[in-house]
Amino acid sequence: MENPVYHVLHEGRRLGPFDRRTIVGMKVKKTLSSKDVLLGDDGTHLTVGELVRQGQPDTGFEASSLAAPLAGSSSYSVVQGIHAAQLLEVEGKGHDIPAFKGEVEVRVQTKVLRISGRFREGLSWKEDRVKFPLQDIAHARLRGTVVDLWVRTTAAKRMQRVSLDLLKPAAAGELAESLPYTAPYPGSEPLAGRSPGAVSTLQPLMWAAVVGAVVTMAGFLVWALTRH
Repeated sequence: MENPVYHVLHEGRRLGPFDRRTIVGMKVKKTLSSKDVLLGDDGTHLTVGELVRQGQPDTGFEASSLAAPLAGSSSYSVVQGIHAAQLLEVEGKGHDIPAFKGEVEVRVQTKVLRISGRFREGLSWKEDRVKFPLQDIAHARLRGTVVDLWVRTTAAKRMQRVSLDLLKPAAAGELAESLPYTAPYPGSEPLAGRSPGAVSTLQPLMWAAVVGAVVTMAGFLVWALTRH
């Protein structure tokens, strides 16, 4: 498939060319902003934000799904979030996930979560991507910068676990909260809640406030009774 390239227009200079994936990575790292202007090979101008929102054709490897096929849907999907991450571990059978090395791109689209990156095959490097239908991602667990995902598959009774390091706690929380069909893993913290450390610190303060309120109320009642 043709991979178009773009030049970045910056202070009267043309930088590049860069392919789409490189530009998306530069935006994730905040090297580029959504308002930066790009020049395509065909002479068209667009911003980085417009390029990201265009999405890409859904070609290449696709993970299997328990959901019904998306009949009549467009071949393009709207990008709702992009994160830089590292693939830490895959446990269980199911989707054929390459052993990605280094930084991967995690992209939340309209109906799928897409992970793309590079991996070694023999003496050469190759690129690939894996797509998980959002409705197949049953559970998520937050562990600091790490997000564990449990994915339903038709290949095994047990769910497949995929662990990603999002590098920043805020990014991990944003990814977990952006999965519409996903519930917290049993026994773990709410996806939009606090970390275990924060919860354990807050609970004694809450009890102290309750006890303080009770003591204050009791003192007021004693004072009121002694006035009569």
